[in-house]
Amino acid sequence: METNRQKKIGALLQNDLVDILQGEIRKNGISNLIISISKVNVTTDLSVARVHLSVFPTDKAPEILAAIKTNTPLIKHDLAQRVKNQLRKVPNLTFYIDDSLDYIEGIDNALKGNENPIENPDLLEKRKKS
Repeated sequence: METNRQKKIGALLQNDLVDILQGEIRKNGISNLIISISKVNVTTDLSVARVHLSVFPTDKAPEILAAIKTNTPLIKHDLAQRVKNQLRKVPNLTFYIDDSLDYIEGIDNALKGNENPIENPDLLEKRKKS
């Protein structure tokens, strides 16, 4: 369970990280790419922030995540400059891809009947006989 302080710091980091990442996209002139931050979880000791990214189109997600991970020190420095009046120490950032939208889409397709396992048994996972 997150405390109110963790939630407030997570929201603060989320807003500033969105500005930083989208500013870099605009500055580099990259088109057809959307990066959003779905959630920021901060640990209880406020030393680590887990940043969950949503990338559209999703096929570019692994390379975008790799680029962001290599630039994490620069992102942390930009973030520190923005929040220096609110936080004494900026948490270490760890980035993850948030695939919950793909998961939700799969559930929606299953509920709509687009993927009927009775008509197409290949959709079901094969049971392993041991």
